[in-house]
Amino acid sequence: MTIRPLVILPDPVLRRASDPVGPITAEIRTLVADMFETMYDAPGVGLAAIQIGVAKRVVTIDTSKEEGVRDAKVFINPEIIWSSEEMRVYDEGCLSIPEYYGEVERPDRVRVRFRDIDGNEQEIEAGGLLSTCIQHEIDHLNGVLFIDHLSKLKRDRVIKKFAKAAKRDAA
Repeated sequence: MTIRPLVILPDPVLRRASDPVGPITAEIRTLVADMFETMYDAPGVGLAAIQIGVAKRVVTIDTSKEEGVRDAKVFINPEIIWSSEEMRVYDEGCLSIPEYYGEVERPDRVRVRFRDIDGNEQEIEAGGLLSTCIQHEIDHLNGVLFIDHLSKLKRDRVIKKFAKAAKRDAA
């Protein structure tokens, strides 16, 4: 397992839509292991493959809150097939937009169809933090960032701040 470098805003890779995964190969299993290693090291609760520069529809999530307890979940080719009408606001952050948080309103509950690490088709219904996290990571697979759900003013400020930092770091 390898900790891979995170792709940081304003890198245009983050706006790329990810490709579906075909058969579950050794390469996909290694990708998933590396994603968990990277996510836990960051530390974060979710990671989309595009955030480490791999345009594949793969998501890792672990929303466990207990110290020393892990609840690792893998979603391959996830798609939301149902969303509740009831909405929920959550203060979201993102490993690709470090140290920035914003309140995002999303459906409170979702039903998601996906393949697991063994290639089996699964469906789950999720609420609370897991629901928010799944929606956030599926957005990544479609080239959408959580800041896209904020006001244009807030989004433009964040993009400008990270673009300036990237220029400074490149100099």
